[in-house]
Amino acid sequence: MHRAGYLALNLEGWHYEPFRIVDLPAAVAALRALGLRGVGVSMPFKLNIIPLLDELEPVAAAIGAVNTVVNEEGRLIGYNTDWLGAIRALEEVRPIRGARVLLLGAGGAARAVAYGLRERGATLSILNRNTERAAHLAEVCGASVAPPEHARSRGPYDILINATSVGMYEVDPGPPILPEALHPDLLVMDIVYKPINTALVRAARTVGAAVVHGGRMLLHQAAAQFELYTGRPAPLAAMESALQKAIAPSG
Repeated sequence: MHRAGYLALNLEGWHYEPFRIVDLPAAVAALRALGLRGVGVSMPFKLNIIPLLDELEPVAAAIGAVNTVVNEEGRLIGYNTDWLGAIRALEEVRPIRGARVLLLGAGGAARAVAYGLRERGATLSILNRNTERAAHLAEVCGASVAPPEHARSRGPYDILINATSVGMYEVDPGPPILPEALHPDLLVMDIVYKPINTALVRAARTVGAAVVHGGRMLLHQAAAQFELYTGRPAPLAAMESALQKAIAPSG
């Protein structure tokens, strides 16, 4: 997506490359030493990178997680575009204000999604295997903790969002919630995009629920990243086309 955006705007010399990180402090030092314009930050580094940065943009500070770092002449500033990606993906389907939302997870991605839902006026409940983490996030964002049985049976929700890593090929390919908790009037979003058709997405479609797959959040958060890196409006059509080509074999 990023490369397609650079090509669309004729930004010569711009590249976006994946790196496998084994030493986070050394990687951040390399970001400074090599003069890289910025980096995208994936799990499991979204919280751990914060003490290594020079500054947090106010929204990233409020969320407490970083998925984007911009190098401003050697000063590393942390941002969060995950929340924008999630909210824009949901709002393509329905308004959020007043919606009753069940959020699965309490990690960095869940923090970002919870922030966006709060900003848009949703009523939020959080469900996580670690109830202490769920309670902490709920306290921070003015949400409630969902009872554990809502992972197994239908609850009073309009939107269900999986913000955990359950569903990823390399983590746990199963669903994060039992099919009995799904119903046709529910909007289901899974932030997992490897694969696009997660077990949750397949189960939701089976019961006739509306679905937002992880590629939509991925696209919109990347567009926001692109604008932070380049200072130019993101060419969304070009980026979306590249994403569709990338996910087509597994979609």
